[in-house]
Amino acid sequence: MSLSRLNITIMALCTGLIVANIYYSQPLLILISKDFGVSESNAGQVTFFTQIGYALGLLFCVPLGDMLERKKQILIMTGLAVISLFAAALSQSIFMLKVTGLAIGFTSVVPQLILPMAAHLSDPGKRGKVIGTIMSGLLVGILVSRTISGFVGGQLGWRAMFWIAGGVSLILMVLMSVFFPQSKPSFEGVYGGLMKSLLTLIKTQPVLREAAAINACSFAVFGLFWTTVVFLLGAPPFNFGAEVIGLMGLAAAMGALLAPIIGKIADKRNPRIAIGIGIAFMILGYLLFFLFRTSIIGIVIGVVGLDLGLQGIHVSNQTRIYAILPEARNRMNTVFMTVSFIGTSAGSGIGLWVWDVAQWTGVCIAGLSIMAVAFLIYMSTYKKKAPQKLVPTNG
Repeated sequence: MSLSRLNITIMALCTGLIVANIYYSQPLLILISKDFGVSESNAGQVTFFTQIGYALGLLFCVPLGDMLERKKQILIMTGLAVISLFAAALSQSIFMLKVTGLAIGFTSVVPQLILPMAAHLSDPGKRGKVIGTIMSGLLVGILVSRTISGFVGGQLGWRAMFWIAGGVSLILMVLMSVFFPQSKPSFEGVYGGLMKSLLTLIKTQPVLREAAAINACSFAVFGLFWTTVVFLLGAPPFNFGAEVIGLMGLAAAMGALLAPIIGKIADKRNPRIAIGIGIAFMILGYLLFFLFRTSIIGIVIGVVGLDLGLQGIHVSNQTRIYAILPEARNRMNTVFMTVSFIGTSAGSGIGLWVWDVAQWTGVCIAGLSIMAVAFLIYMSTYKKKAPQKLVPTNG
């Protein structure tokens, strides 16, 4: 069956609200550190473990979408996410919150199950636009989650956000059970063969390797910024509370809303053009962060540029990899997104370290250095052609 506009809208909604689970903790780090009496960098490890959990979920759960009925898998994972969120709200120590953060990340991979399902069911000529629309939901969810979390944390405390998120995810389960179509995979092998085929994909698909490497760099600087900006804005000269810090997500969401346009461009033109422009925007964003570190207006403009750049890179790369092997989209997405979120986790870890060593100057230098690596990868593969096929359907 093909996807209706209603199907696509609900997929975008569910994608945004579930991926938000991974990011609710970020504006709450100062509140969490005070509640448990630990340092800000210690509390920041909650974000790090959540992202590690997401990377592990991508690696071990998302490939199953090529083997299991996708709707059933999505509902099971969402149910486990509900349990993890409620457990986080009940945490009595920073250690327990880190463990539940790992579980939240692991179970919140549902968006990466929805995207291959949408690509599988959409018309090939509109695939980029469909992916872009759902990616809008995903990225708006990532960015607005911080605004919502900051407000709820400031008014009701950090635990309330996890209770609310668990309730929202429970409601989404009902929506998905009613409106999501069935989507049966073509892989007929066993789990071991499925996982082994990931290595084959990495070896045989240069476009996948390039896309994953560039995405890892862009996600690293994304994680680097959002893990540390809460510390910058919570200190002089800003002294902002959780509610105001969370509003930064609204500025970033402006870039996310352009995802369908970027996806449409990727359908009609070479998506590598959008990737190059995206790298330039992310570098510009970090230059603005460095030059206008004491100006909230300069930082906001930098955030818009950063997230617009991330859009151009991510949507275009995802459109490219989905076009290669239709029968292995979940596995392609697994490699692509696992490497991407390893980048996010690494960026968060680097951010916590450079903040302790060199504060915001260190953050900006690290971000620019990582994007310089992305640019070198982009230029080194610019004129190379990718082989077309392939990996056997059953791994």
